[in-house]
Amino acid sequence: MADLQLDNVSKVFADSGNEIVAVNDVSLEIDDGEFLVLVGPSGCGKSTTLRMVAGLETVSDGAIQLGDSVINDRQPKDRDIAMVFQSYALYPHMTVRENMSFGLQESTPMPDSEITDTVETAAEMLGIDELLDRKPGELSGGQQQRVALGRAIVRDPEVFLLDEPLSNLDAKLRSQMRTELQRLQEDLDVTTIYVTHDQTEAMTMADKIAILNDGQLQQVGTPLECYHEPANRFVAGFIGEPSMNFFDVNRDGDQLVHDDFAYELSPDVESRLDGHDELVLGVRPEDIEVRSAADDAHSYEMFVDVVEPMGNENNVYLTFDDGGTESFVATIDGMQHVEEGQSVIAHVPEDSIHVFDRHTGQALRNRTLNTRTLPEPQI
Repeated sequence: MADLQLDNVSKVFADSGNEIVAVNDVSLEIDDGEFLVLVGPSGCGKSTTLRMVAGLETVSDGAIQLGDSVINDRQPKDRDIAMVFQSYALYPHMTVRENMSFGLQESTPMPDSEITDTVETAAEMLGIDELLDRKPGELSGGQQQRVALGRAIVRDPEVFLLDEPLSNLDAKLRSQMRTELQRLQEDLDVTTIYVTHDQTEAMTMADKIAILNDGQLQQVGTPLECYHEPANRFVAGFIGEPSMNFFDVNRDGDQLVHDDFAYELSPDVESRLDGHDELVLGVRPEDIEVRSAADDAHSYEMFVDVVEPMGNENNVYLTFDDGGTESFVATIDGMQHVEEGQSVIAHVPEDSIHVFDRHTGQALRNRTLNTRTLPEPQI
């Protein structure tokens, strides 16, 4: 196994004489055995980045290094990298066994008996050993996905590249396969880059997340770091469901002033905003407390616009005016009952707020990430 490093990698496409920058100066370090998720909206450059690592796209600038070697000019077959595509790309006329064996037969001197043992071992690991004699058309989407993974696993590569491999599955199976993929990657201990536009997959699967937008790297960090300490407004809005609430505010002394409210700041928070007057106040939906009475300066009367029951929680859309059209969302306990049109108090604790520069999007103040370790059980 080996580390993978991208040093100032760019990709420029020529289109009718115009240059389109798909990936712009991206630098990443993926440690040996690490699970990195590349996440971002459609067209942000994540799949292009993956294809450059695989050798399916040339690098316009920068270097891709695997271990001690720069691999920019290596052919895909010589990179010791296995890729799983969104479409699975299985040969429909071949059985599962033949699909999984094909790459080994074509690119290695491995004897047939060893190939058979390798394929059967991987199939058993993936729970598809009873499907080896079937063809792809006889398999479900989840089974086909496992076959595509098995074809990659038997090659025992230095790096796995997974390009939205779960997007064709239904929601329940996708959730199940997320867990299976994590377990498989940990068992194999192979360096992995996983591409998705689904921030839930990124949050639940990754050791580390790299967030792209418009071809530019926005932030690299653990899922919790990106969620609680976003580098900018884009990351704050992209990571999290429901998305963070944003309010355009102007700083006036020790207050953030919005058209509908004023938010009083402590001296500590105010000092972090020196030199910045046009700002954006950000609040996660789960950090807004919906109460029946106001008890401090950070409590505001609101009106319930829409309630989305989710079972264990409710997403409550609130407006500043009864019948108002502009709303924001609070996530409350599912057993807390509120109704459309009801007047409530929304409390926004200062230790949970985020503040961004309105023009650059840079985070000026984030909530503090304080993780707690579960104590050992006392038996």
